[in-house]
Amino acid sequence: MENDEDLETLGEKLYDLIYPKYTEMTPKLTGMLLELPASVVSQMLYDEALLNKALERALTALTSSDDSEAVSHTDDAASVSSDSLGEQLYDLIDLYNTGHTQKITGMLLEQKKEAVLQLMSDSSLLEEQVKIALKTLQEQRDEATDVSDGSDREEVESIGETLFNIVHQLDPTHCADITGMLLEMDSGMLKQILSDRSMLEVAVQRAKSALEGALNPTHTEMSA
Repeated sequence: MENDEDLETLGEKLYDLIYPKYTEMTPKLTGMLLELPASVVSQMLYDEALLNKALERALTALTSSDDSEAVSHTDDAASVSSDSLGEQLYDLIDLYNTGHTQKITGMLLEQKKEAVLQLMSDSSLLEEQVKIALKTLQEQRDEATDVSDGSDREEVESIGETLFNIVHQLDPTHCADITGMLLEMDSGMLKQILSDRSMLEVAVQRAKSALEGALNPTHTEMSA
C-alpha cells in the first residue's frame, strides 16, 4: 500500500513538472515515465536534464508508435527491426546511469526478440536484468585483471627499460634511482610522460630533488 502511495506522490510531482512543457500530452507522458523504476523517477524530480532526456525518449517512442500503427496494425514482435529495438533498449538502459549502457544493451540484445520486448515493457524485469549484466561485467573485469597480471608485469618492464634509457640521458648519476621512483607512478601517467618530453623532464627533476633531499638531510638537521 505504501508503494502505491509513493508512486501516486511521484506521479503528482512528475505531472506538475511536465504540464508546463507538454500540456496536452502530460497524462500520457507521466504514465510512461512512471513505468521506470521509482529511484530513477525520484532522481528526475531533482535533475531537469535527466527529466528532459526521458521526456524526449518518451515522445520519440510515442511518435514511432503512432507511425507504426498508421502503417499497419498487423505488425507483431517479429517485425520490429533489430536496429530500432537496440536503440529503444539503449535509451531505457541509459536512464540507469550505469556507465556501461553500450555493453549492457549488447548483452541483453543477445536474447530472443520477444524476450527483449518483454524487458522493454516491464521496468522491474529490465532493472533486474541490468543489475545481473552489471554483476557479470564486474566479474569479467576481475577475471581480466587476474589474467592480465603477467602481461602487466611485462609491460611495466618494457616501460622501465624505455624510461631508464631516457632518464640516463638526463641524469646518468642517479638514473637508476630516479627510474625506480618514476615507476611507482600509475602506468597511464607513465605512458603520458613518455610521450611528452617536457613532462618527463619535469618529473625527472622532481624525483631528483626528492632524492637529493633524502640523501642530504644535513640542512634540516643543522637548522633543527
